[in-house]
Amino acid sequence: MQPAFSASLMCMDFLQVENQLKVLNNAMDYYHIDIIDGHYSKNLSLSPDLMKAFRKVVTKPMDVHLATTNPEDWIEVCANAGAAYISPQAETINHHAFRILNMIQQAGCKIGIVLNPATPLQYIESYLGRVDLLTIMTVDPGFPGQPFIHEMIGKIKEAAKLREEKGYKYKIQVDGAVNKSTFKELNRAGADVYVLGSSGLFNLDENIELACEKMHQNFAEATQR
Repeated sequence: MQPAFSASLMCMDFLQVENQLKVLNNAMDYYHIDIIDGHYSKNLSLSPDLMKAFRKVVTKPMDVHLATTNPEDWIEVCANAGAAYISPQAETINHHAFRILNMIQQAGCKIGIVLNPATPLQYIESYLGRVDLLTIMTVDPGFPGQPFIHEMIGKIKEAAKLREEKGYKYKIQVDGAVNKSTFKELNRAGADVYVLGSSGLFNLDENIELACEKMHQNFAEATQR
């Protein structure tokens, strides 16, 4: 599977939104939209209203990460705002997971699920066969700029092995401190989609075109792909 790249829009320059999105359309495969409610994580981030504005410019699918205490409250509004994937945190849905997954499908979106670093893969094994996009957090959720948690390499390998054994369809996405220092081991472990935030993309250069070029060069040099 060819590697794919997703720009984490919570890390973009909000004084240059339209210009940056137009450049990212040519350099990215997905847009990663963090919806953070201030409860699940003590931060606030993007919103469905911003997604509606982004949709006027973006040409690539938007993956919505629901870092929210009550993800069911956000599914319909995010779908209406243009989400292609909706990815709730596993820790917030497991008391009614199948109902939430059905809600995502009924809203016309593909099913994502997000695992925190401390949550084992076995926590979601009963419904992994329904998942299109499995996001493995490689930092604790909520804030950019955190250090990479190396113990997650084992979880990525486990997810890749289980997918092969069971014939599952999900793509493995990694989110958190994804950059030139971690590309090699993430690629070797089996990652398919790389969420790029401040360290992996936006802080590489003030010029977003140059930042994208540097990101792709960093990935190629680290992985030989």
